[in-house]
Amino acid sequence: MTTDITSKHGVVSKSPFELYMAFVDMRNFLLMLPEDKRRGVEADYDTISMTVQGFKIGVMVKNRVPYSRIEFIDNGAPFAFSGSLHFDAVPDGTYHTDFHIEFHADFNLMMKMMLGGKIREAMDRVVDGLVSASEGRVPEGIDEETMRKAMEEFGKRQDR
Repeated sequence: MTTDITSKHGVVSKSPFELYMAFVDMRNFLLMLPEDKRRGVEADYDTISMTVQGFKIGVMVKNRVPYSRIEFIDNGAPFAFSGSLHFDAVPDGTYHTDFHIEFHADFNLMMKMMLGGKIREAMDRVVDGLVSASEGRVPEGIDEETMRKAMEEFGKRQDR
């Protein structure tokens, strides 16, 4: 049974180009994790994997549509899934981005009931976090030191 989940939309105070570039390299996801949570998480440009409650879950970029969308698929997980990150320009000339996430999974009824709401909540937290960070606020659940280090490292990668 295919389960389709769409996050809420959030207007991020960055251009689609800037936001897309933050997500195009899977190693950037590590930057937002506190150092003590990075153990067991591995990433390269195209993939990221981790162990969650004894299950190894991997994600691989399937397709990149510059400054518009990044599509991903499972890369070793207990169930098949795919999804996409959407970066749509807000047509008001402010260089803002309407951002949202789509997720599709082959869940049985039990998994859908157990995970569906949690996945939507997590996706909505990502959207809220991006909106907060783009407005100069520290996203909920991330300490200021982790945020400072992440922004510093991201800046170094952009300069390369």
